[in-house]
Parts: sequence; C-alpha cells; structure tokens
Amino acid sequence: MRLGEHRTNVDDIFDYLHDEILSLRLKPGEKISEAEIAARFGVSRQPVRDAFSRLANLDLLLIRPQRATEVKRFSAREIEKSRFVRAAVETEVLRRAAKLCDAEGAKLLDSALADQQRAIEEVDVDGFGALDYDFHKRLCLIAGVDYAFEVITSEKIKVDRLCILGLSKEDRMPQLVADHRAIAAAVKANDAEKAVELGMLHLSRLDDTITRIAHINAHYFEPALD
Repeated sequence: MRLGEHRTNVDDIFDYLHDEILSLRLKPGEKISEAEIAARFGVSRQPVRDAFSRLANLDLLLIRPQRATEVKRFSAREIEKSRFVRAAVETEVLRRAAKLCDAEGAKLLDSALADQQRAIEEVDVDGFGALDYDFHKRLCLIAGVDYAFEVITSEKIKVDRLCILGLSKEDRMPQLVADHRAIAAAVKANDAEKAVELGMLHLSRLDDTITRIAHINAHYFEPALD
C-alpha cells in the first residue's frame, strides 16, 4: 500500500472477489451470498453491496433484484465488442510506438520480455498474467499515449477469465511470449505495419480457445439470443 493510501472494507472485499473471479475459483454462473461475504469479513452488508456494485460495473457480477447475485457468464457479443475496441486502440498504439521507439523504449521492452521468460521458467501463470498487462502498458508509454492503457485494460479484463483458462489448460505462455518478442522486434525496428500485423495476430490467439471453451463448457456462456 502506498504512503497516504486509505483502504476500506469495500476495497478489501472488492480485491478478494475480483481475484476469485478472474482466477476462476469463482466460476461463471456461480451464486454469491451477500450475507456469507459479510460474515467472512466481519462487516455489515453495506460494504459488500458497494463491492458487488463495483464488480458489476466491470461486468463481472450480475446483480438482479430479489434474486441471487452471480458471477457473470461470458457473453459472445460482449467478447466480440471488447476485442473490436481493443484491436482498434492497440493498432494505433503500435503504430505510434513503432514510430517513436528509441533506445530507452527498447530497454523497456527487453526488460519486460526478460521478466516474462522468468515467469515461464517458474511456471508462474498468475505472475505472467500481470506481466502481460505490463507489456501492453509499456507499449502505450513508448507511444506517448499512457491513457490508452486504461481503455485496453477495461476491455482486456472482460476476457481475462478466458485467458486464464487458456493459459492454465493449454500452456500457451511460450506462444504469447514469442508473440511479444516479435512485436517488440518490429517496434524497435520502427516497422509500424509489421508491428500492427503481429499485434493483430497476437490478439487472435484466443479465438480457438473461446470456441473450445464454448463447446466444452457451454454453461459458462449466456444463452444465445434468437
């Protein structure tokens, strides 16, 4: 915790549930009891409601009046929407990063890749997830559009649970690092079009995983609308 930062019960409950949901310890469709969470943390129901509201705003919880709160199921439409938005933003980030990358930017990318390689060697799936975010954040910094990372994060978080399924069950970390290395090489070479091409390939890696998960675990997804 940073100096001067004041944490509340809402923050603690939010962080706990956020981690449980993204790690899939709480699975899509699983019901969550407001009373049980309040008892677990020794608080009244109000901070639990506030934490639930924050998670609902991130599209991670489904809160319905007079019905049990549950972990939000995956939505094919929302996944398509978030990936469209992210692709559009990252395309511009990569173009700008390739144009502006200098020796200092190259060092930022190289150190990020070294950290990812260590995560692979240590089979640190959770740590790799954080480093994946960090890599894309560094690209935004190099591009001079740090604010773009807020958009990327808000869209990325919507499919992170699918990413976790892909990483833990398919051991895709080496492929993702290979993608990152290729993207970094193009950015460092100031080759904008190649960087964009490789970036879009990187984003498409989840396609087969989504299809497979939807087939094997259809109950993780919202019913398709006719």
